[in-house]
Parts: sequence; C-alpha cells; structure tokens
Amino acid sequence: MRRIFRIAIDGPGGAGKSTAAKKIAEALNIEYVDTGAMYRAVAYKMKECGVGLKDETALTGMLTDTDIDFLNGDIVLDGRAVNDFIRTAEISKLASDCSALAPVREKLVVLQREMGRKKSIVMDGRDIGTNVIKDAEFKFFMTATIEERAKRRYDELILKGQDASYESVLSDMSSRDRNDMTRALNPLKKADDAVELDTTEMTIEEVCEFMLRKIREGGYGDNKAV
Repeated sequence: MRRIFRIAIDGPGGAGKSTAAKKIAEALNIEYVDTGAMYRAVAYKMKECGVGLKDETALTGMLTDTDIDFLNGDIVLDGRAVNDFIRTAEISKLASDCSALAPVREKLVVLQREMGRKKSIVMDGRDIGTNVIKDAEFKFFMTATIEERAKRRYDELILKGQDASYESVLSDMSSRDRNDMTRALNPLKKADDAVELDTTEMTIEEVCEFMLRKIREGGYGDNKAV
C-alpha cells in the first residue's frame, strides 16, 4: 500500500512556493493544495458579498455556506472556478488581512488537515509546517530578497495582462510581509525542523531538484520516477 505523506512549503509571497509545489505534486503524482488560493477565495467572496473584516457575524454566516475545493488545477469556490479573479493586488491584500481572522483560519485549517489525513499532499502557505500540519514528513521554508520577490510578482501580473507597477507591487508586498510576520495568530516564521532555501539566485528547476532529492532520501516518491 502506498504510504501517505505530507510536504509543507512555507515562506513569504513571491518566493516561488506555489510554482515549486505544483511541480513537486506533478513529479510525485500527489495532490497540490494551494492554501494561499483558499484565503484568496475567501477574500474574493467577502468582497463580492460586501462582508467587512470587522463584521464577525456576517463573516461566520458566510463561512458556514462556503465550500472550497481543488479540481483539475482549478480553485473552486462554491462550485465555480475563480482562478482568474483572485490574483489581483486588491484581493492579495484582503487575503492577508482576512487570514489573520480566527473564524477564517479555523474554517480553512479544518479543511486542510482533513485533506492531509486522506491522501498524500504538498501544501504551501505561511504556517503549514508550524500550525496546519506540524507533523508533516517534509518541511521546507522558501525565501528570497523582497526586490526579487516583487519582480517575480510584477512579471507575473504583466504576463497576465494586468495593469501594475513594480513600485506598487513592492509596496504591497512589504506591507503584506509585515502583516504576515507580526500578526498574533500563527505568524509567518520558519518551523524549527524545516529546511530553508534562499531562492534569490536559484531557478525553479534547481529548487525542485533539491526538494525531490530530500524527499527521495527520506524514502518517499519511489513509486513514480521523479
């Protein structure tokens, strides 16, 4: 029987977590759980429903009727793929703000932990190894200079045809870093047992090769060539 194993990838925005996680999932033939997309989906729904960050009653009611899933690479919110609507700077900032709210985190963490109990997964975010799956078989913490991370995010937005400036992306990223690292509830930090990678001068191929080597050395992934 194939062993279930969990891979946690944490780090700030723009470090390359999502790209690496997708490639790792594909190489190992396991499920990719994009937790950042889950928070963005909640943020998008809050905006669409007009639910404010301080309106706990409305937020709790909204979350009760919220379903988030992953299907064929899509993030599905209440039965609707929302990939194209959750990657704007506005939703990014709102996602950071709402991720500090206890009802939001509690709802999504329950869903994320349940996924990890049922199947092998790779999950990226900001508190995966320190909170969501503390007992993950593999933990990585990816980072890079803020200038490099902002450039990556800016290039991504431009490639998608969105109107953006490097300066605004850098400013938004700096603000989000500060929010993520100073929030009282599960702040962004490296787990004591996580392997840290500074990806500033690394290609995504080099990052994935490093992670896959660590996973193979741990005795996993042998049922599929990686």
